Formats: sequence, C-alpha cells, structure tokens
Amino acid sequence: MEPRVLSVALSPTHRFSKELQAEIRLIAGLGVEGDAHMGETVKHRSRVAQDPTQPNLRQVHLVHAELLDDLQADGFAVGPGTIGENITTRDIDLLGLPRGALLHLGPDAVVEVTGLRNPCIQLDHYQKGLTAATLGRDDEGNLVRKAGIMSIVRTGGVVRPADRIRVVFPTGRHRVLERV
Repeated sequence: MEPRVLSVALSPTHRFSKELQAEIRLIAGLGVEGDAHMGETVKHRSRVAQDPTQPNLRQVHLVHAELLDDLQADGFAVGPGTIGENITTRDIDLLGLPRGALLHLGPDAVVEVTGLRNPCIQLDHYQKGLTAATLGRDDEGNLVRKAGIMSIVRTGGVVRPADRIRVVFPTGRHRVLERV
C-alpha cells in the first residue's frame, strides 16, 4: 500500500482535540495556518513556561491511523484528530522514520521530522488509561512512545485527505527519533 494522508485537522485554540478539515495549509517555518501551535517559537504551554524563545520543533503533529485502530480495538473512543494531531496517516511507519526525514505531502508541502510526541497526562484527561495505552516497552525494556511524530514545515502547501506521502531519507547516519 502507498502511504497517504487519511485526514487533516486544526484547532485555533489550545484544546486537546482538533477539528477535521477538508484541507489545511502548511506555512514554511511556521506550521498549520490557523492552528494554535503555529509559530517559529514554541506554542505548547508547558514549553512556553520553560522558555518561550526556544524553536518550535512541534509545528505539525502526525499520527498513524494504525495507532488509532489499535486504541479502538482496546476500547478507546478515538478517531482522526481526537488525540490532537494535525495529520493522520495510513500505511507509513512514522515511528520508524529517522530524524531529518522529509515527508512530501500532496503536490507541494514538505515537512521535516523532528522527533516523537511525548504522551502526556492530557491523554488521560481525554480518556482514562490513554496515556499508558500510547506507551510501551521494546525487547530491551526501553520506553516506546507511540503517540505520533512532530515536524516542522520546510515547504508550504495545501494538504488534503487522500494525498500521497513520499519519504526522502536524510543522507548519513540514521538518527533515531527522540521526544521533542
């Protein structure tokens, strides 16, 4: 199967879930037009409290629909946009991408993968037990964050459901994703 965009969403206010849209516009260096997390510097409240001048490495949040499928199978009432992502994907291993990978979304937009979303207590505020359900352990016992990836916008453009996703891997050493 070819990787594709399943849905797109945004929220102009700092609320947990984002509303599904027919399309979103990505703005280079800023993020999703009209979204509360758009900007060159951090917009997530906890990070603003620490240092409001740090660069925004979390401009666009992507979640793989396969995670939502697994969560639904475990009894959680989740769907595209409900856990705060801007773009829900299908048939792409987001968590296996290296830092610096470029995702070409539709005909024009390009985002650069910066790291993993760190599941937080807001997930439990949405539905009890959801934070734990988005965390796991690998064979060596290391923590695995499954709540999607974060990215910055390199090239702006409109992104719509059903758009194709093309991955361009960075040259050099594979840099494993860490939380951002």
